[in-house]
Amino acid sequence: MVRLAVITKSFAPDFELCAALNRSVLENSPHTVEHRIIVPRSDVELFSRLEGARTHICCEAELLPRMFVRLPFVNVTINVARPFPPIRGWIQQQVVKLAAIAAAKEDVLLVVDSDAEFVQQFTAETFIRDGIVRFFRNPDQIDKRLPRHMTWHRVARELLGLPPAEPPYPDYISSPLAWDPDIVRRMLARVAVTTGQPWATAIARQLDFSECVLYGVFVDGVLGAPANSFASTDSLCSVYWEQTPLNPDRAIEFVRSVRPTDVAAVIQSKSLTPLAVRKATFTALRNALRTNGGPRSGIVASD
Repeated sequence: MVRLAVITKSFAPDFELCAALNRSVLENSPHTVEHRIIVPRSDVELFSRLEGARTHICCEAELLPRMFVRLPFVNVTINVARPFPPIRGWIQQQVVKLAAIAAAKEDVLLVVDSDAEFVQQFTAETFIRDGIVRFFRNPDQIDKRLPRHMTWHRVARELLGLPPAEPPYPDYISSPLAWDPDIVRRMLARVAVTTGQPWATAIARQLDFSECVLYGVFVDGVLGAPANSFASTDSLCSVYWEQTPLNPDRAIEFVRSVRPTDVAAVIQSKSLTPLAVRKATFTALRNALRTNGGPRSGIVASD
């Protein structure tokens, strides 16, 4: 049997969003699927309300190397082996996610942010075909118009010991995103060999970095086929990326944009959409998929 788990990195300000995501995971996945929610130590008690047979709350400190130490009285973490520069918060979150994925025993890990919800049923077979985990890749999307994304590609290639490449580059970022834990373990081993440092040290010292881009560059630039033979440009997710709250008119447009292949939807947390509007919109999305006869399980988008 192919095994799947869902993983989310969250924190207290997103508790209500994460609770709604958790309900959607439990309602739309088989009873064998676990949802692992990783939070700071200070938020474990709050999130423990969600703990259950299929929901597990993990403290992020337990996934960090012992040499990563948080300084007292300031919100700063350093690597005592390389104290400068301090570890940026966003980089530390990515180290935590990579460590959690690398430790997983499942065949597929689905990484999902707190501001997403599943809108119809999914199974492990949604994200794996002939033993190959689904790989999101949207070619020729990254160029000089996106300088930060360019940096992520450059850093990924340096960490993997690959020569520079000319843009445009593929886009590897989406939510939810399917990961193969075995590939992640091989990727991190490569980073350690290339840099001559523990992988967490090599990544934590970066000033800017994307774990999604590292994974994508490793699959395409190091492994190649068959690891990237189940690649698709379909994220299986409808996304509201605007920075302004959804209003009724925009919510109707968003619901109308849903596709039969979408198993999830995202309403950007930075949009500050009220919880009541989010709930009504996600309910409408689910109802639209039922009415339109969208697939319920085993969804596999065309390449």
